[in-house]
Amino acid sequence: MTGNPPNGPFSIRLDVRVYELDPQLHLTGAAYVQYADHSRFACLQAAGVSVEDLIGSGLGPVNLDTRIRYHREIRGGDQVEVSCGWEWAEGKTYRVHHVLRHLDGTVAAEIDHVSGLLDLTARRLVPDPAREWRTRASRPDLLGFHAEDLRDTP
Repeated sequence: MTGNPPNGPFSIRLDVRVYELDPQLHLTGAAYVQYADHSRFACLQAAGVSVEDLIGSGLGPVNLDTRIRYHREIRGGDQVEVSCGWEWAEGKTYRVHHVLRHLDGTVAAEIDHVSGLLDLTARRLVPDPAREWRTRASRPDLLGFHAEDLRDTP
């Protein structure tokens, strides 16, 4: 299995907005997932992947399983760093790990996805999603690929 360090080489800073809060002024569960999605999309962009081109070629990323582990509350007015780390193995799925940290470094939450790439015509997962992602990336290291992973890339 290959992948990024636990916190990933990529992270973004996000401001908690008032409309993302529940009545106790905590970040809603849905917003945690949206923060992870935002981080993953920004990571893909930084890696040089065009999601529009990916979808145009008939492939679409899908989350098959999402797990949130809450450690410390995130409240209105906070800023958080959201990391994005990718883990690759043989098979049709891969993992993406996000850590949400307060600016003092305290871990607020961890979000893990099991994901795949869907062939939008056949409605089946592609057999080698790692190959599809790394061939589209100008910075495959941001997606967790190491130099040895790139030798068989066309």
